[in-house]
Amino acid sequence: MNFFKPKFWDKNKISIFSILLFPITVIVQLLFLFKTLLTKKYQCSIPVICVGNIYLGGTGKTPLSIEIFSILKNLNMNPVFIRKRYDSFKDEVELQKQVGLVYENKKRVDALKEAIKNNLNIAILDDGFQDFSVNKNLSIICFNEKQWIGNGLTIPSGPLRESLSSLKRANFVVINGNKNSNIENKITKYNNKIKIFYVEYKPINIENFKNRKIIAFAGIGNPENFFGLLKINNISIFEEIKFPDHYHYSNKEVENLINKAKKDNATLVTTEKDYFRINKRYKDEISYLKVSIRIKDKDKFVSEIKKFI
Repeated sequence: MNFFKPKFWDKNKISIFSILLFPITVIVQLLFLFKTLLTKKYQCSIPVICVGNIYLGGTGKTPLSIEIFSILKNLNMNPVFIRKRYDSFKDEVELQKQVGLVYENKKRVDALKEAIKNNLNIAILDDGFQDFSVNKNLSIICFNEKQWIGNGLTIPSGPLRESLSSLKRANFVVINGNKNSNIENKITKYNNKIKIFYVEYKPINIENFKNRKIIAFAGIGNPENFFGLLKINNISIFEEIKFPDHYHYSNKEVENLINKAKKDNATLVTTEKDYFRINKRYKDEISYLKVSIRIKDKDKFVSEIKKFI
């Protein structure tokens, strides 16, 4: 489902919209609780590392899962990405397929069983923190420092799938951004044994866009973070264009973007995820920012992972 994230989700104070939606929020959380209690759990015969979130979208799960895949390969493991099949998430699948095997199914349990049958020996469960059908050896929750938990409420009153108390089920928190003691204190209030790590995005091909007139567009959870990454790397943006998360671009929309760039004598730049969602006939007209993720204190991160696998 394509939608723009409501602005009131990320405001520090509770808005009238959050209050009006609160009865629905209560119903959603009760349904989630019943589903949790009724779900039969599957104990996998191989280690399962879950990379998930409680903030809805834009927390950096996919690049972190790719980095963990690389770590596991260096540990002489035979990892696999496990995903629930969603047609709108094909961009993330294509990114992961560039580095390794991806098993998808309507049920993550069935994808896991297939992977085990094919001799894969460790699974990276992408976006499965709220899936109680699979027991996890290690659960990692991702946040972005800039958005953190928004207004702190659960959907639809706020941007959270679950409240912060759900961190009791997690082992690691990974924050995309700078060290933030205030955030750390809120996390450890719910789980004082949790390990907290920080990551940052490192642009790989940023030099391609220096000294050029840039029109940047993105259909991701928090497009502001993409625009900000360009700016802090001294890229001057002529115009910013936002689309809903996981947006499926029509050919007409892409043609309009290309024509606009030609008219303004500018270069079109988007994210790697967005690039995968664009018809291949237009890709020569569009550039994308390729990024890698850098884990701060990576040696400790790897050491902690070893304890769970």
